[in-house]
Amino acid sequence: MIENILSPTHLLLILVVALIVLGPKRLPEAGRGLGSAIRGFKDSLSTAERREEQPAIQPSRDPNHTPGA
Repeated sequence: MIENILSPTHLLLILVVALIVLGPKRLPEAGRGLGSAIRGFKDSLSTAERREEQPAIQPSRDPNHTPGA
């Protein structure tokens, strides 16, 4: 199913529609905005994955232990 959506003719049709809707002056700006949004999404996903990989800090089991000492 995905192969049919990403065929070159479909991508060309999407580009033509975007060009008609946005115009030639705003199309690069929209592309940059979309690219930065995707980059930000990927960065947030990788940050979340790194947080999950880090072990949680275990509290000390020593009753005489004072934090920061």
